[in-house]
Amino acid sequence: MQRFQSYIGGEFSDGEARFESIDPATGAAWAEMPEAREADVDRAVEAAHNALYEGPWSKLTATQRGKLLYKLGDLVAENAQKLAELETRDTGKIIRETSAQIAYVAEYYRYYAGIADKIEGSYLPIDKPDMDVWLRREPIGIVAMVVPWNSQLFLSAVKIGPALAAGCTMVVKASEDGPAPLLEFARLIDQAGFPAGVVNIITGFGPSCGAALSRHPKVDHIAFTGGPETARHVVRNSAENLASTSLELGGKSPFIVFADADLESAANAQVAGIFAATGQSCVAGSRLIVEKSVKDHFLEILKAKAEAVRIGSPLDMATEVGPLATRRQRDHIEALVARSLAAGAKLITGGNALEGAGYYYRPSILDCDGSASPSLEEEFFGPVLSVLSFETEAEALALANNSSYGLAAGVFTQNLTRAHRLMKGIRAGIVWVNTYRAVSPIAPFGGFGLSGHGREGGMAAALDYTRTKTVWLRTSDEPIPDPFVMR
Repeated sequence: MQRFQSYIGGEFSDGEARFESIDPATGAAWAEMPEAREADVDRAVEAAHNALYEGPWSKLTATQRGKLLYKLGDLVAENAQKLAELETRDTGKIIRETSAQIAYVAEYYRYYAGIADKIEGSYLPIDKPDMDVWLRREPIGIVAMVVPWNSQLFLSAVKIGPALAAGCTMVVKASEDGPAPLLEFARLIDQAGFPAGVVNIITGFGPSCGAALSRHPKVDHIAFTGGPETARHVVRNSAENLASTSLELGGKSPFIVFADADLESAANAQVAGIFAATGQSCVAGSRLIVEKSVKDHFLEILKAKAEAVRIGSPLDMATEVGPLATRRQRDHIEALVARSLAAGAKLITGGNALEGAGYYYRPSILDCDGSASPSLEEEFFGPVLSVLSFETEAEALALANNSSYGLAAGVFTQNLTRAHRLMKGIRAGIVWVNTYRAVSPIAPFGGFGLSGHGREGGMAAALDYTRTKTVWLRTSDEPIPDPFVMR
């Protein structure tokens, strides 16, 4: 059984306790993980505090920080295959996707390496003739990062990259459901030469680790990715330290298909949007909203594609859908599908777990027209698609916006003016037109409503890890006049 360690203050160490990590393809334990509790959390935050205020990190120039980020990006690229195999083993995400995704993660570190010395302040044309005033952008401070198990090297890169570019230090909490890749990534942080304590990586459980981290008095900002309910706990904890928060949460993203769309292309995009990553993606296109005149034909295409999906070992490059990450997740999906069918949804295909070892669930499609199916409102985080139909553009837009989430949306049409109207009308942070699930370090990522606030990616993310300092310089040599009058 493999054994992993925490990374605190530039050293690898065991946690206060240990726990086993489960291989979701077999349901058996395969590795032993360090369980951080409150004392470990405090040690990690203190290490970040010392690195920020007493160590060499704050004395580095922005360009020097950028060079370290470039080196980290190169190391990620060199070690992408090993990291991909660990992520696949620990989370069940297919090797076909982890290999490509983690190789691309290197570009995020390279992008923020280039941004490090381009975060600028400004000079203010102040309305006082004897004053010069300018703004400095300084690191927001110590950042607590809480990262989920799905796409964790990507979801950590969009936090670690901009935070390091801005000059912050951090404690990263990897999910207890599959922390191996992030704990291994710590070795690359160490190898790149970041000063001790700049990046600390731990894992542990919510009450004893996550709560202690998010309420720690020396934490200045909390960057969280996960579900809305856990986010509420994070926000409540932030009341203890008044840390600012950025929250990247879940979604029930609408996937709108008009009759004039290239239906074959749209079907492939829908498969990518809901069955890729076994549906375990925050931007999953989980609500298909299709024009009524082509609904039956489009569902025939989708049904054939869903039933042709290759389900198997996530370590096999031919596999297209692997297991869900945990038994708990599979149980949630089974229960939600059962409630949806009881509420009137009709099963088009799938709707059941596979027999045998592992947490496998078949790609599934539910026709929800005419029903009040809970599948239209609740996030599955699995390979289950809910279908509605519409007759007018206004009806399509209303259905798309009929959600408390607002992370992403897809629009498929050949009508350019219609596409522009919809991209303006849809209440979501990301709108893809005639494509889906595309990302880039250059483009901000984030949502509205229950999908959270703040952005990851682009210059906007780097600025989120800074705060402004206003500096006033009096340029007159004359004595200060009346001290009882505000200048």
